[in-house]
Amino acid sequence: MKAEEIDDSSAPLIEHLAELRTRILYALAVFVVCFVLGYLIWKPVFNFLSHPMCDALIARGQECQLILVKMQEGFFVAIRIAMLAGFAMAFPIIAYQMWRFVAPGLYRSEKGAFLPFIIASPVMFGVGFAFAYYIILPFAFAFFLSFQDGIIGSGAAGDVAGVEFQGSIEAYLSLTMSFVFAFGLCFQLPVLLTLMGRAGLISSKGLKSTRKYAVVLILLVAAVVTPPDAVSQFILFCAIYPLYEISILLIARFERDREAQARADGTWVDDEEEA
Repeated sequence: MKAEEIDDSSAPLIEHLAELRTRILYALAVFVVCFVLGYLIWKPVFNFLSHPMCDALIARGQECQLILVKMQEGFFVAIRIAMLAGFAMAFPIIAYQMWRFVAPGLYRSEKGAFLPFIIASPVMFGVGFAFAYYIILPFAFAFFLSFQDGIIGSGAAGDVAGVEFQGSIEAYLSLTMSFVFAFGLCFQLPVLLTLMGRAGLISSKGLKSTRKYAVVLILLVAAVVTPPDAVSQFILFCAIYPLYEISILLIARFERDREAQARADGTWVDDEEEA
């Protein structure tokens, strides 16, 4: 590696720590501003998040209404939404500040390899969020609300007591966010695998040989993060497993590029020849 390909990063340790402090302070300041903005718009955000449940209730002929079980519940819901919305709005700037701190210590080739993953990670999280919101949540809430139809007791012959949903806004927000965050993290699979493949920690051959185990693992994840109905689990599996195959293709491409560069430099050694 040529010396000119390395950025000048010979500053003493104290200067690196000062730079880190500056980047963290910038990130915190941006987050505070975005937190305030998130608090101002928490009601529209909550209304947006409540649409899947409202649609499921209306489809059953019920009124879409949540309740406050605790006096302070509404305030804590507003704070939680403000934090989530604030972090989402501030994430591009936070990521940029962290990148500005890390980038001087990387080779130029490493910068070109790492930057696409920083961009792809929030994009794939957004795709997973949208997949959970528009596809999985309607199935999930329809399944959960179906338990209203059960009979919880009987007195004289013919007397039945029905169950009607009256959920709290805090419990609903926790359930909804657990779904969308779980799917957002699941959709990070190709980003994580491809980054590990680019670093040489895993190979496309290894991923192909463990394909059957990956199928079982994805099915287990689908069973955990979705309602216990086969339809939603199958939908999640059909969404995640292609990402696994895409990761294999991307890693194989990186391996071909690495081999071509090594052959051009005269440093490539075949595994069979080495053995």
